[in-house]
Formats: sequence, C-alpha cells, structure tokens
Amino acid sequence: MAIGIKFSLNESLYIRDPQDTELGRNIIKYSIIMIDEIGFEAFTFRKLAKRMESTEASIYRYFKNKHMLLVYLVGWYWEWVSYLIEINTLNVQDPEEKLQIAICNVVSATRENPAIDYVNENILHRIVISDGVKAYHTKSVDEENKNGLFFNYKRMVEKISDIILEINPDFPYPRALGSNLFEMANAQIYFAQHLPRLTDVKLQDEKYEEVVKMLEYFAFGVLSKR
Repeated sequence: MAIGIKFSLNESLYIRDPQDTELGRNIIKYSIIMIDEIGFEAFTFRKLAKRMESTEASIYRYFKNKHMLLVYLVGWYWEWVSYLIEINTLNVQDPEEKLQIAICNVVSATRENPAIDYVNENILHRIVISDGVKAYHTKSVDEENKNGLFFNYKRMVEKISDIILEINPDFPYPRALGSNLFEMANAQIYFAQHLPRLTDVKLQDEKYEEVVKMLEYFAFGVLSKR
C-alpha cells in the first residue's frame, strides 16, 4: 500500500523546503535523475534548470549550492532507511531477526513508494553508493556537523546500534559496527561494480543478496565473540 511521506531534514540544508512545492519536488526528482546519469562532478544547477525547463535562479531559491543539494538527497535516503528499519522491525521480538531485517534495509532500501513520485528510491540508492561519501568527506564537515546536517545519518546508525545492543549488551562498539555496516554495504557494491579485485562479492542485475550474507557474516561473527 502506497503511503505519503514527508521527512524532516535540517533547515540549514535548504533555503526553502523543496518538499513543499511542485517546483521544489521537481528539483529533487530531476537532480536525482541527472546525478545518476552524469555524476555529481559534472552536475550543475545550470544543467538542472535546462532539464527542468526552468531557471538557475529558481533553483537557488531552494538550495545555496549543489553540495547542500547532495547532502539533502543523501539525508533523505538516510531517513528513508531509518523509516524502513523502524516499520519492518515494529512487531519483531527477536533482536537477531531485527538485525537481519536492518541489514537487508541498509543494503537494498530500493523499494519504490508510488506515493513519493518525486523520489525514485532505486536511483537514489545508486547515488548514495557512488557519491554519498561526498556529502561529508569535505573540509567543511566539522562546521556542517555542528549545524546538525548529519543528524539523519546518526539517527539511522543509532537504530542499528540499539538492535546490536539488544543482541549483546556488552558489545563495546555498537555505533562503530552500525556505521560500518552501512559504509561497507555501499563500498562493496561499488567495488563489485567498478573495482572487482577489491571485493569477493559478485553482483548480478543489481541483486545484493551476497552483500547481505557478507554483512551478516561479519556482524553476527563479531557479536558472538565474548
């Protein structure tokens, strides 16, 4: 069943929340499509405006620059993963099953919600894999962190780390494991697609079952150690 969702993202990311207007939603929609097509480095507001049949000035009324737009898109994805983990583990009592569900959602949160027609989650997932780290591997990361731009990432990791502590309350590194599961998933998918000698994972038709198995192997392996 399709459901309408509006995620709350840090107000410092935007000048005007693009989720609130048709133009703003089109900025999200077409920026996702274009970044996937040409890459973040080649992406510009001028090209986006041309694709939308709009003006650069109209885009700058929503975002200060393309970096903030990228952080917004990646932040939306982090919130989407958090949402999926929350609803899919809602009535699950077994913490190990919860972690398996969380890992599945981390690896392939690509289930498109028809009610959010301005976000193609499948394409956005590809952007997170290829360009997601560019949102926070920057010289301005400390200042942006002070402004709360990465709250959605922290919240997603916290959900995973809470599950980890349900399995093993004495595990000393729950947040490190939670963030590593997310980063490892994206890195291994990227390596499998582009630098295959850096991974043992093999992908077929964007199916990520082997990545899920690998993350479960690492996660449950370290959690079982005393």
